[in-house]
Amino acid sequence: MAMESRRLILASASPRRQALLAQLGLDAEIRPADIPERPLPEETPEQYVRRIAAEKSRAIQTLDDSRLPVLAADTEVVLDGEIFGKPADLAQALEMLARLSGREHAVLSAVSLRAGERHLEALSLSRVRFRPLTVDEIRAYWATGESRDKAGGYAIQGLGALFVEHLSGSYSGVMGLPLRETGELLRQIGLDPLPPQRKGNPS
Repeated sequence: MAMESRRLILASASPRRQALLAQLGLDAEIRPADIPERPLPEETPEQYVRRIAAEKSRAIQTLDDSRLPVLAADTEVVLDGEIFGKPADLAQALEMLARLSGREHAVLSAVSLRAGERHLEALSLSRVRFRPLTVDEIRAYWATGESRDKAGGYAIQGLGALFVEHLSGSYSGVMGLPLRETGELLRQIGLDPLPPQRKGNPS
């Protein structure tokens, strides 16, 4: 049985995730989760993104009494087994993007969806290869402001696309919310982005 409401809670302040949910025709109530985001000892990048997404959704569901589904996600850039966070300054951006220059890296995006007692999860793995970058290009990119709040220091949906030679996987996952995986989770709780049409509806 499909849910009557097309509403849910997004446990994130990311405008990119908000836009991607709107693309699916969903009305998201924004409630960012405030949790520590640091890897645990011996935790793999895959374990880390899954845990952070799950902790975000649990934190918001615990505080909420609306009974709306809660969706959370975590996206990380990984190179040589190391998680790249968000650069705090130009020096960090220079270091990150110089290491990504001319190489392929992984982008892991975990999704956590809670509806009542149910907890559904998914993980997207994409691979992105950068062309070689110059220091002047990285400095110019930092000056645009786009790099500051992005995992790995770039936004594929913005000027960061100038650096990408090849993408294998989920474009929306690299943005921050893999839509195929998210759609499959939503379908399981009755929020199908493409609900079956009733007989007699015009085609």
